[in-house]
Order: sequence, then C-alpha cells, then structure tokens
Amino acid sequence: MPITDPVKRSIAQRKRLFYKICRECGVRNAPTAKKCRKCRSKNLRWKKRERTR
Repeated sequence: MPITDPVKRSIAQRKRLFYKICRECGVRNAPTAKKCRKCRSKNLRWKKRERTR
C-alpha cells in the first residue's frame, strides 16, 4: 500500500534512507552518530541510495 501523503512519504524516506553504517561491524547508526553504537569505531559511512526522479 503506497503512501500518498507527501509529508508522511518524506518522513518515511528519511527514516529508511538516511542513516550511517559502521564499516567494521555493519550495524546501523543514527544520522547524527560520530561513533558506532556497537563497537565504538569512528569508521562510519552513509547508507548508499539511488537518486530518485
């Protein structure tokens, strides 16, 4: 069931697409994270995502 409300859609996209992933243990972290919540590494990257139309 697709989300038609544009506000709800943007909230859902931010939640699903904008987070950081630890390069050492692979755990998901908050977008504001400076260190990994599991292994405490500072080696984080943004989740890869495709450009939308």
